[in-house]
Amino acid sequence: MVSLNTARPFVPFVRDAAPADFDSIAHIYSHYVRNALATFEEVAPSIDDMRARHAAIVAAGLPYLVAELDGVVAGYAYASTYRPRSAYRHTIEDSVYVADGNGGRGIGLALLAALIDRCERGPWRQMIAVIGNSGNAGSIALHARLGFEHVGVLRDVGFKHGRWVDTVLMQRALNGASNVADGSVALNG
Repeated sequence: MVSLNTARPFVPFVRDAAPADFDSIAHIYSHYVRNALATFEEVAPSIDDMRARHAAIVAAGLPYLVAELDGVVAGYAYASTYRPRSAYRHTIEDSVYVADGNGGRGIGLALLAALIDRCERGPWRQMIAVIGNSGNAGSIALHARLGFEHVGVLRDVGFKHGRWVDTVLMQRALNGASNVADGSVALNG
């Protein structure tokens, strides 16, 4: 369990998600599904669907965290497999969601920092952020603050709320892996 800077008031307390958290988690996520471009999901999953997703993530040995403010779940974050094919097994994707109205309170920072810390203890080498909406300045800044590098934009890959939406790709090395910032590719053959 991680608690950052306990001297500051309203510092989020980050811990593993528990079964009792899923009403709050589903509520937080449904806001983004209905009102935002951070996720390309268009129908909010049920609480049971969210519990099943959690079970699959935890069964894969990946962290699923919540942040509390004054005992109330104010956000959640998790790591998931980046792609299903085996060669991607050392690469994970992060997801961070903060309850509506709680932006700018350090919740996303506490969650993503704790998630990175937990993933640094595992076998993973790269963490990918697939950020819905190239205008999502808050998420882009959060990821950059914690060492993610901008590696690309996929233009107009989603259509939601009557508009075409980009995704921003950011990447962070884990466990001492190198970031390939120069864009060079080694070919064997």
